[in-house]
Amino acid sequence: MDGEFVNKEDIAKKTIEKSGGIAKTVQLNQVGIFNYELVEMCKRGFLTRVRHGYYQLTAQNTMPEEQLIATFFPEGIICMDSALFHYGYSDRTPLEWTIAVPRSITTSKLKITLFPYRLIFTQSKYLNLGRAVADFNGTVLPVYDRERTICDCFKYRTKMESEMFNKSINAYVADEKKNLGNLSRYAKEMKLFNKINDLMGVMLNG
Repeated sequence: MDGEFVNKEDIAKKTIEKSGGIAKTVQLNQVGIFNYELVEMCKRGFLTRVRHGYYQLTAQNTMPEEQLIATFFPEGIICMDSALFHYGYSDRTPLEWTIAVPRSITTSKLKITLFPYRLIFTQSKYLNLGRAVADFNGTVLPVYDRERTICDCFKYRTKMESEMFNKSINAYVADEKKNLGNLSRYAKEMKLFNKINDLMGVMLNG
């Protein structure tokens, strides 16, 4: 194998590892690796193209879904079913990740097939309301906090199973970490205050 090519593979390896296991074509171009060299590295079995414009090391184990989310949806926020499960408000392991994304998201990101997910298209003015971060199996991801998650339950109530909705609300009411001040503030901003107050008022004072 040509010595210069071996050096390029070493550069590609370091760049991909520095990027968390997957690197974009543009990142590899910036360190001096041309597109035809990426094609050759794939033919040699050194690289694997995980989807258009993204590469990982072939020898690398399959990346955890959490890292794939961080890579492909950096603007996304874990929400709804996934957030409910994260906070222990639901004991039903989600079959797919639920991720809130801006309505302006790049169309190409809707075609990722590496892991199961469902996107919740969210207005920009509400996207970062209640945004927090948490550790998901060793990967830190944005996730809506407890109160925003409960607000979303009311917002999408007609799309939830009644049993899951009721269990989630009851679990939140019993949660010592709940913040009713934030719940009230978010509810007002999202124009859900009356709906939430009608139910939560009875439950919290009952």
